[in-house]
Amino acid sequence: MDWAFVRKAWDKWASGSIGTFGQPLKAALLINYDPTGPSRLLSTIAEQEGILLNPIELNQFIDFIKRDKPQNESFSIGSNQYIMTSVHENWFCARCMNTIKHAGEGVVIVQTTAFILVAMYDGSIAAASRAMASADQLSWQLGRKNL
Repeated sequence: MDWAFVRKAWDKWASGSIGTFGQPLKAALLINYDPTGPSRLLSTIAEQEGILLNPIELNQFIDFIKRDKPQNESFSIGSNQYIMTSVHENWFCARCMNTIKHAGEGVVIVQTTAFILVAMYDGSIAAASRAMASADQLSWQLGRKNL
C-alpha cells in the first residue's frame, strides 16, 4: 500500500472539497477495506475530515457493506440513519432519514480496490451531483494506483 500517495491525494482533495461554505462536501471518511481479506481484520478509518468517528461507530455500516444488499436495508453512520436512493456498480447514494435540516442530508459511497470513500453533503439533487463529482475525483486518483 502506498500510504504516502494516499495521504497526499487525500490532503489535496480534502482541502478543496470539504468544509467551508461553497464546498461540495460537509465531511468525508476514507475507510481501509479489503473484502477479500480475512474476516478477523477490522476495517479502519484511514482519513476523516469534518466528522470525528471511531471504528466501533462504523461497525454497522461495514456489516451493511459486507452483506452486499444495499437496496434492501438501511444503514447508520454515526447518529444518522440512511436509506438508498440509487445503486451503481461501485458506488451508491443514500439520503438521511433522521435529519432535522430542511434541505436534507445525503452520502455518496464509493468503493475502490482498497477503500470505501464516504462523502457527506447537505442539500438535495444539485448538492448530490456536486458531491458525486467530488467523490469521483478522489476515487479516480486512487484508481490510478489500483488502491
